[in-house]
Amino acid sequence: MSKPLDRITLLETFVRIAEAGSISAAAKTLGLSQPSASRQLADLESNMNTQLIRRTTHSLSLTEAGAERLVDARRLLDEWEAVEEKYRSADSSIHGKLKVVAPVALGQQLIARVICDFQLEHPGIALTLELDDQPIRFAEAGCDCWIRVGPISDESLIVRPLARVERLLVCAPGLIGSSEGMTPNASERLPLVALEPYEGGRISLSSRKREYLFNPKVRMRTNNIFALKEATLAGIGMAVLPRWFISEELKDGLLTDLLPDWRAPFLPVQVAYLPARHQTLRLRAFLETTSERIAQIDGLLPVP
Repeated sequence: MSKPLDRITLLETFVRIAEAGSISAAAKTLGLSQPSASRQLADLESNMNTQLIRRTTHSLSLTEAGAERLVDARRLLDEWEAVEEKYRSADSSIHGKLKVVAPVALGQQLIARVICDFQLEHPGIALTLELDDQPIRFAEAGCDCWIRVGPISDESLIVRPLARVERLLVCAPGLIGSSEGMTPNASERLPLVALEPYEGGRISLSSRKREYLFNPKVRMRTNNIFALKEATLAGIGMAVLPRWFISEELKDGLLTDLLPDWRAPFLPVQVAYLPARHQTLRLRAFLETTSERIAQIDGLLPVP
């Protein structure tokens, strides 16, 4: 039976192999030989009495048991590091690796600024920012936290609301000439550029406790918000777009707020992370900084 410190070492080796997708690559990051890393993985599988990683000639993949234990392994390693930090009184600096997954547009234009400021404040952190609009499998992504616009359905995570996204129905001025006196019923006759999965052919609007659901003809669909904005600017159709993303275009008159008194449903901006009795200093600091900075971004609304 391995001693407690040995168990921590075995768990770290397993996590590094799962993240790297290769025993040899993980061995290099750990300063081990490939046979040593393989032996540690085999020892952990023996201790847990289950196969964690499925080996083939050219690749590795997690077994179902491996994916489940990877979540626990990361949590245990983070808690162990947090306990070490608690008693490392001589060194108050924040250091270590931190991986953040964020949506493409929000991450590229807003979250990246927050992260750059955070890294300048804490140069001892080696930070990775990965941009992805698709739902992730948290354990396999190997991240410390996940920022997402929209719901997060993974019940194994702690989910903290950060802000709300205000969304407008907009179009290029040339599509309508003038939006004065425009009503939801009249706007239904205009073609729509739809952002999936948020909008299909049905759009819900609300104004002072009134609601309107309409079904405009979809002229174009895309799953990319940058393509959505370009198509809207080109006059292909109207679209539902977040205010923070088009504030300059609205100011310059390139886009028109079709229905100033009506808004599409707000979308939540949320951050998710694994529950733990002890959190690492770097994750706690990042969550505090992100919560504070994101509330100051023009075009995002505070959480009620």
